[in-house]
Amino acid sequence: MNLSVSLGRLTLPNPVTVASGTFGYGVEYARLLDLNQLGAVVVKGIRLTPVRGNPTPRTVEVASGLINAIGLQGPGVDGFIEKYWPFLKTLRVPVIINIWGTTLEEYAEVARRFDALEGVGALELNVSCPNIKAGGAHFGTDCRLLAEVVAACRRATRLPLITKLSPNVVHIAPYARAAAEAGSDALAIMNSYPAMAIDIETARPRLGNVTGGLTGPCIKPIALKLVWDAYQAVKIPIIGMGGIQSAADAIEFLLAGASAVAVGTANFYEPQTPLQVLAGLRAFLERKGLTDVRQLVGAAQHQLG
Repeated sequence: MNLSVSLGRLTLPNPVTVASGTFGYGVEYARLLDLNQLGAVVVKGIRLTPVRGNPTPRTVEVASGLINAIGLQGPGVDGFIEKYWPFLKTLRVPVIINIWGTTLEEYAEVARRFDALEGVGALELNVSCPNIKAGGAHFGTDCRLLAEVVAACRRATRLPLITKLSPNVVHIAPYARAAAEAGSDALAIMNSYPAMAIDIETARPRLGNVTGGLTGPCIKPIALKLVWDAYQAVKIPIIGMGGIQSAADAIEFLLAGASAVAVGTANFYEPQTPLQVLAGLRAFLERKGLTDVRQLVGAAQHQLG
């Protein structure tokens, strides 16, 4: 049975990855599951310089989901390379580094710095985080700016580029096309939705940042629709994510058009979820008599002709 998939020039041993921001830098989960069984390890966002993130509290549970406002806290490029890369470069599976900036020049410089780092599998361009006051979704909700940031990074690196799109747009297709035409090798769909929660006893927002990003099972039907629409708009591969808790969830994304999937919020309460998804996917293929996971990609669309 072939489980390998291609994201442009990057080949994954299987289609089950983890969503940036939900898996730390990999080392935090290394004692909880075998990272080398994943399709890839995707680390949380890295900016050129260190970022302190948002005030606490940073997370709040809501019905069928989680609102977070971490604020892309991170050690910056130098801190990441010094503290985390020695461990990550020993993995046998690809490492995808999520990067972001507040200007086109910063995005390009981060891409350039990682282009020089031997062993990086791909860069994921975060143009869709709703939890920071500069950058992030500012680039992902304007087609012109999105194309510019992808093109700037494309000029700065030979590494495969994966653009993580924002769900906070009227139609995803123009943004998917803009990223593809500017040089993105693949798309990641999707990031979180802006949301908030209020404590009725104190009459205060429950997050220190007031608002955050909603993730988890409650957003899965929306994410699935975005993958469906993007698959119709572009030919480049898609990583689908948003509320995946089981193999059945992952298979829905593949059928809608995703070539790979990423487990996010579920990592917080059951770190074994990605491996459970992978085992369930393999069992499903066997039950259906399929020999290649790529036979699932877009199959629901093909059924409709």
